[in-house]
Amino acid sequence: MRKNLFVLAVISLLLLVGCSQQETLTKAEDNNSNHIGKNASDLVIPTRESILKDGYPTNENGQTYGPNMGDLMLVEPDLISAIGIDGTIGYVKKEDLNGPQPKNPEEAVKLNEAKPREISLYDVDGETIIGKFIVGG
Repeated sequence: MRKNLFVLAVISLLLLVGCSQQETLTKAEDNNSNHIGKNASDLVIPTRESILKDGYPTNENGQTYGPNMGDLMLVEPDLISAIGIDGTIGYVKKEDLNGPQPKNPEEAVKLNEAKPREISLYDVDGETIIGKFIVGG
């Protein structure tokens, strides 16, 4: 009985989460807008399904944005969704996340030994800094 109740609770939770994600996407599509407001509660991150179907959306500066899709996409977006050190949801620039690239094996060893570093967390416009993100560690 308890197991059945637990399974029912999990299914209900999954349905609620799925419905709320669909509502958020519908609101963004209704506004014909692919950008988020300055309030973190207005943040719209494209779903994996929408990216696989339509590709990464583009902001007003021509930068693509969304979650890192790993091997599902051939390229990463210019702005990758991330959670900042204070829990703020935003985007990090791909080039900031990747950091300096080694030019030789000695530099590669030094970079592997590097301490965690702090980079900026941006709004979807790729210009407005809304927080900080820690890389490495």
